Amino acid sequence: MIKGLIHQIRLTYRLLRDPRVPLWVKAIPFLPLVYLLSPIDILPDFIPVIGQLDDLTLIVAGMRLFEAMTPEYIAHEHRQAIEGAERPLDVVESTARRSGDEARKR
Repeated sequence: MIKGLIHQIRLTYRLLRDPRVPLWVKAIPFLPLVYLLSPIDILPDFIPVIGQLDDLTLIVAGMRLFEAMTPEYIAHEHRQAIEGAERPLDVVESTARRSGDEARKR
């Protein structure tokens, strides 16, 4: 769950920085912040856990809506880049040899 949240945050950050994403779409993740800063709250924050949980849910929902409204090819490109960065690199050991005409000349 935490790993998925971190992945979503990284994806949102990358999409916000991409100039191909329309400006009006980039406003979507900031809409939950307006709710958080407003004095109106569906579940008051003084209720332990549940009060903060609705805020977190709205933030994640805003990031997911932002991802959904971004053109699919752009979101897919950034998802692939993030997944590629998370995978460890495979190390292949080998030895170099000359082949063909160059090997015969020496």
